[in-house]
Order: sequence, then structure tokens, then C-alpha cells
Amino acid sequence: MPDDQTATPKEELPWQWAEEKWRGIVDKVRAGRSLRPAQWKNGAKACVALSFDSDHESSTLRHGQNSPGKLSQGEYGSRVGVPRILRLLDQHGIKASFFVPAVVAMLHPDEQRAVVEQGHEVGIHGWIHEFNSTLPPADERDLQMRAADVLEKITGVRPVGIRTPSWDFSPQTLAISREMGLIYDSSLMADDEPYEIVEDGEPTGMVELPVEWIRDDAVYFNMDRMSALRPYTPPSAVLEIFKSEFDEAYRESGLFLLTMHPHFIGHRSRMAMLDQLIQHIRSHDDVWFATHAEVAEYCLENAG
Repeated sequence: MPDDQTATPKEELPWQWAEEKWRGIVDKVRAGRSLRPAQWKNGAKACVALSFDSDHESSTLRHGQNSPGKLSQGEYGSRVGVPRILRLLDQHGIKASFFVPAVVAMLHPDEQRAVVEQGHEVGIHGWIHEFNSTLPPADERDLQMRAADVLEKITGVRPVGIRTPSWDFSPQTLAISREMGLIYDSSLMADDEPYEIVEDGEPTGMVELPVEWIRDDAVYFNMDRMSALRPYTPPSAVLEIFKSEFDEAYRESGLFLLTMHPHFIGHRSRMAMLDQLIQHIRSHDDVWFATHAEVAEYCLENAG
């Protein structure tokens, strides 16, 4: 090898990392103090926050695909799913949160206006349901900020919270959300109850409303005919899981947060299941149904 050439250093493997490196990775975004209040609004024993991720056509578009068949599956969410969901929520007098990619909002602006007009919340859910953790930091920031602008322009209400697409989180995501002045995130999984997010060891004042795959309809109802992914769990089995999750949250006087997708939950048998779940919840005394924004604001004001 010529004298002026040097070997490229090999990248260290995780087991070779210095403690400073792996601690820095772990401590970048962590769970801080619990924000669960001593009691919920108006003395309620438990809080229920229902949410719907209106991915619609963006689930196909984000992969760069153009299949009319796949796009039609997403279109079902807007054409059939959301109207059914809004009717059911109105029937029970419940407010919920809808997390909407900007591209979906532009494809279906009247849908977003109807959601807000009926008293529900619209939150940020990326631009085109992109995998934000794979983006250059400047691109992630640009898309997240533009997404908020689009939602505000269409609905007339500035979003105060975010659920990242696919619950994907980069080292920059939290800093971008803080720069935007958002009061909450709902993409992380460090607890069952609301908590304050800590970044690089410092409390941020930002609320995390934790999600979990066990409380997400997609893992039970999603399928891909081109792969071996064919769960199609019976709605009755999903109802059993969701009811148990709520029952334990109620026993612990905690938060029951559920994530659903209009193009999955919006089908007849699954809407019947959701109706049964809501009836089960409402059979319990002292339950507060709230949007994610309402939960975050209440926790910030009343955390123990």
C-alpha cells in the first residue's frame, strides 16, 4: 500500500462501544416524572382517549407505489370508515383525536373540517406518512412544520400534538416538536400513564401520551396478500383484549388510550366491536372521555 494511503477505520460494533456512547443513545429521549393526576377531570376514576390515525391513501403513497387496488383500500377509510366513526362517536357523545398526514388532509379537506366541526381534535401525523427517522434532519423538520401548516389552513385550528408516522422517532424528532411549541407527543411506549419527556437528561415540559401495539387495531386487522401477513383476528378476540386493557386501567384509576385506523376499524364487524367496547366502558361509573389535547392540558395543570 502506498505511504499516502491509510486504511479506513472499521465502524465499532455495539459490544465495542464505550459507556459514554451507549449511555448517550439511551438518554437521548427518556421518560421523566409521571404526569398522571391524583384524579381525573370532574373526579373521574379513569380517562379514555380514543384516537384514529387517518392514514388513508398515504399508506400506499409513502412506499412510492401507485396500485389502484392498494389505494382503494386506503380510500375506504375516508369514504366509509370516517363517516361511520363520526356517527358512532356522535351517538355516544364522545370526543376523540384524529391524526392526519398532510397529504391525506389535502386529498380529503372536507373530512378534516367535519372532524373539527364535530368537536374532535386533528393532530399532526407526518406529511405523507413517511418513515421520518430515515430522513435527513432538515427534511424531517421541514415536513413536520409544513404538515402543521397544512392542517391549520384546512381546519382553521393549529395542531398542539403529534403522533409520528408508524410511531417512528429520530434523534431530532423531539427537538422539532419542542421548537414548534407542541404540548404533547403520542408515539412512545415507556409507560401506561402520561409522563413528561426528558431529553438529554433535562425535563422538557412536554407530555407523552403513551401508545402500545397491544392497544392498536392494525396489529390484529392488517394483512398483506403479497406476504405471509394474514392475521385477521376475529373482532370478538380483539374486543376481549381491549376490554381487559380498559378494565385494568379503570382498576388502577389510569389512562386507557386506544389507537385505531379508519380503513381497518371502519368495517362493519369491527365497528360493531367498537360499539360494544364503548358500551362496556360507559357501563362503568366516573369515566372521562377526552381528546389527547384535553388529556395533555389537564395533566400539565394537575399532575401530582
